[in-house]
Order: sequence, then C-alpha cells, then structure tokens
Amino acid sequence: MTNLQIIEKAIAEVETEALGVTAQFLDVHNLVYVHDEPKIARLKTDKEDGAVVYFNVEGQKFFFAVYVDLKPVVKVRWTNTEPYHSVYFRASSEVLSSEQLAQMTKLISSRGRNRGDKRHPEGGKSEWKRNTIDFEPNLGADDFEDKLTKLLDYLEQDIIGVKNLVNRAGGYIQVYSSFYIGNTMIGGHHIDRDHIKRMGKLNLEIDFDISADGNYFI
Repeated sequence: MTNLQIIEKAIAEVETEALGVTAQFLDVHNLVYVHDEPKIARLKTDKEDGAVVYFNVEGQKFFFAVYVDLKPVVKVRWTNTEPYHSVYFRASSEVLSSEQLAQMTKLISSRGRNRGDKRHPEGGKSEWKRNTIDFEPNLGADDFEDKLTKLLDYLEQDIIGVKNLVNRAGGYIQVYSSFYIGNTMIGGHHIDRDHIKRMGKLNLEIDFDISADGNYFI
C-alpha cells in the first residue's frame, strides 16, 4: 500500500462520516481545509499493520485522528481525537543569558529568550522574567510517550551538558497537553519504568500543564 492510499481512506471517512464517532465529533467541530482538502498534520506509519492520520481542527491544538488498518487490506478501523503534546527540556537563569545557557551543552536549542522579551510578540505586555532556553526535538503530532522517548534520546547525546543545565540552571522537562474535552473523560499521561530510569540518570524533574479544550459532544 502507498501513503496516498492511506490518506485517501482517511479523507473518505471524514467526508462521509461513516463511523459514529466521526459524525459525533464533526457535529461540534470543523476540520481545517486547504484547497478543499482537509489539512493533515501528520501521517504516522511506524507500525507494520496500522497507520494513523492526524487532521487539524479549526481553532484547536488537539487533532482528529483516523486509524487505518494496513493488513490484509487498507481500511479505516476507527476514529478518535488525539491530544496535542509539547514535550521539551527547559533551563532558565536570572544571571546567565540565553546565549550563555546554550554554550553549556553541545545540543542545539529550539528557542531562547532573554529577560524582558515579550512573551507574545504579536501583542500584550507580559514579559519573560528569566533568561530561558528550550530543547524540543519533536514538534509534530505524536503520542506523549513517543515525544518523551525522542526528547530523552536527544538529551542523552550530551549527558554532561544536560546535567550542567540541571545543576546550574534548574533544567527540567516541561509538558503542555491539550486534550479534547468531549464527554469530560480526557485521559492522561503514562510514564513507564524505562522513562523513569532514564530521567533519573539525568536528574530530571517533569512538570505537566494540561488543558481540556473544544466543544462538548451534543
């Protein structure tokens, strides 16, 4: 099968609303469309027998997902919402600038701000209180567990540098998640033993910022 076949099956489902969950969700939300096609945030094909197509939802960070079986034939198995996760390592200091923080590791930071920078450049008066750098190697649509794994994979490329940022700049893992509020049963996060051991070796703490967004099911 090809990626195009998988995408065509997923698009057919959101356009025909064959499954009850699809119809229920699209009664209260719209997908983002570009050139008359629903916008795809990601096609995930890391499993031999199945794939997931993530669609962007208007005005929301979370996704609508179509799960597609690949064997014995390509067909839609079920649909659901998938939360948006941002999983990153953050270090900050009132003394060291973002440039000095970045020099403490071989890793390349994803973004940095200095004290006094606007939190929202497009408007608002809120400012960053500390000099801050973030490392977020996986920005796309993905499961929390996969994002945490990829972040730890990245951080372990410079254990000494990461520990320096932990010890001298309070480095820790920050998680922001946007779940679909739906019927109020939003689910949560799972951290397995391997993740805990790996975070322990880096002396890492982890913090969660969770929101429940969107419209309730009718």
